[in-house]
Amino acid sequence: MRKFAIALALLTPTLIGAAPAYAANICIDTRDVESSKSSDGRTMVFKMKDGRTLVNHLNGYCPDLRYQGFAWQTHTGDNKVCENEQSFRVLQSQQTCTLGNFDMPVRQAAAAK
Repeated sequence: MRKFAIALALLTPTLIGAAPAYAANICIDTRDVESSKSSDGRTMVFKMKDGRTLVNHLNGYCPDLRYQGFAWQTHTGDNKVCENEQSFRVLQSQQTCTLGNFDMPVRQAAAAK
C-alpha cells in the first residue's frame, strides 16, 4: 500500500497537470503614491510618482471612500501595502476598507511639449 501511495504521489502532477504558479501579491510603498481617488467605492485609483496608474478592486463595497479621505492601517515604520492584505480606515465615518487585486500597472504617456 505504501508503494502505491508513493507512486500515486509521483504520478499525480503528470495526470492532472502541474499546479499553476501563483504570482506574489503586488505591493506598493505609500510614500510613492502621488494621489488616490475612488469614484464608486469599489475601486481605488492610485497615481504613482513614477507615472504609473494602479487600479485596485477593493474587497467589498466602501461607499464613504467616495466623499472622504482615508488613513492606512500599517505596522509602525512599515510603508508597504499589499493587495488582499492591507486595510485602511475612512477618516470621518471610520469605515474599514480592504485592498483587493491590482490591475496591471499602466504608464502614463509623457506630456506633449
